Amino acid sequence: MLRIAVPNKGSLAEDSISILKEAGYKQRTDSRDLVLVDTDNSVEFYYLRPRDIAIYVGTGELEAGITGRDLLIDSGAKATELMNLNFGGSTFRFAAPSDRTWNLSDIAGKRVATAYPGLVASHLASLGITADVVRLDGAVESSVRLGVADLIADVVSTGNTLRQAGLAVFADPILTSEAIVISRNGAKIPAELEILIRRLQGVVTARQYVLLDYDIPTVSVEIACAITPGLESPTISPLQRPDWVAVRAMVLRKDTNRVMDELWAVGARGILVTDIHACRL
Repeated sequence: MLRIAVPNKGSLAEDSISILKEAGYKQRTDSRDLVLVDTDNSVEFYYLRPRDIAIYVGTGELEAGITGRDLLIDSGAKATELMNLNFGGSTFRFAAPSDRTWNLSDIAGKRVATAYPGLVASHLASLGITADVVRLDGAVESSVRLGVADLIADVVSTGNTLRQAGLAVFADPILTSEAIVISRNGAKIPAELEILIRRLQGVVTARQYVLLDYDIPTVSVEIACAITPGLESPTISPLQRPDWVAVRAMVLRKDTNRVMDELWAVGARGILVTDIHACRL
């Protein structure tokens, strides 16, 4: 039976459980449950601390897991990324006191506070920069003001918290992270894991697209199909009116309203949008 690690709490937990449900897997309903056995799919789910998941997978105790790219790199575990899941996004940046201009070279010899020492140390090493990495479990923004560090490396979203602490980001992002599926380095992918990956890929794709149906005069079909080319090509079906056809195509969710406007402008009518819950492409 396939053994999969799932985050038990934190920002990744809820979305991980949601995508697994959409992929057809049973998930726990009580947050106190540590293990759930899905006999229909021959999978055991283990709910673990997000920071520990890469370790369990890297040592081979579990065949795969869902965690953050940042947590995988920070752990140093012998595990590799199989696919991304398009949620749990975050950006890691350096930030330092805003009363002066900072460059990467200024980090050398300084104290860098972070909750991700492995990730930051690896990044600094790749840049050839030697610095003292100070590990903190949280509230790293206060470390400079309290004299623990000279600058920080942390997740940055709006930057409001940094500005309140008198800090400003500098240099390129250290890492862009998101939720990923991981497995042990060099391990053979079992059939059950291949199925899980295909299902998750189907959900990820389905979340990005919608199904668009519309009617269009025959004389405008070519123009309309250029607007909605679909993945391979749109499906065209005859209508009772000989001079009209029905068209169906997948379009990117983010482009839906623009595409509808363009279709209406070329004569399409009866434009319908339908969510896609899963697919195989």
